[in-house]
Amino acid sequence: MILAAGLGTRLRPLTNDRPKALVEVAGRTLLEITLARLRAFGVNEVIVNVHHFAGMVVDYLKSHDNFGMRIQVSREDVLLDTGGGLKKAGWFFLEDSNHDEPFLLHNVDVISTIDFAKMVQSHKQNQALATLAVQTRESSRHLLFDEHLQLAGRRAGRDQEPEIVRPAPRLEALAFSGIHIISPRLFPLVKEDGIFSIIDSYLRLAAAAEKIAAFRSDQYHWRDLGKPTDLEQAAMDLEQKVISNSFDE
Repeated sequence: MILAAGLGTRLRPLTNDRPKALVEVAGRTLLEITLARLRAFGVNEVIVNVHHFAGMVVDYLKSHDNFGMRIQVSREDVLLDTGGGLKKAGWFFLEDSNHDEPFLLHNVDVISTIDFAKMVQSHKQNQALATLAVQTRESSRHLLFDEHLQLAGRRAGRDQEPEIVRPAPRLEALAFSGIHIISPRLFPLVKEDGIFSIIDSYLRLAAAAEKIAAFRSDQYHWRDLGKPTDLEQAAMDLEQKVISNSFDE
């Protein structure tokens, strides 16, 4: 699933007349770049949530023949945040009789060389409910993990008291990269409704001893594409071949 419903307010004025999914880096939309990454990994079935300029995304996918993939669109009349958006699209992952296989959840506005195959392998080895790509880097928000790299809390900012859901002798603050591997058995465990962050669900489930695991991805290139200056830097990264190998067909 590609999370693409946000308003993209930090990307204004580029998102004044288009959704953030259709903002371009070096002539390619963020949505195309993400789809290319997923396709290179072997993913051929994708659901994309939409809200802001939703019709433009639908028309874009149609005009490109869904990039040769099976793509469904989950329209949100009201922005549901990551948790609400995922829950609304849950049918897509449960319609197959074999729905034990984990799936990938990816923000449309991040670009990386994170190895999805290694993430899935780590997820399965840990028998995790969800596995989150995390890095040691500056961030306004951090997730807190114990010595076994299991989710134990979060910290909203340097001056904020951390929220601890599972006490541990030592907690490490790591920045989330907007990429998850999730087991479909998560869906019946998500009791939250309406508009909510999936991180809230993860924290509640971690407190109940469910495995929400970290995948350390410090060795991979990663960039948030939330601001116009980030797009410029990403274009330079592509030009300098920092990340091109992951997106070339």
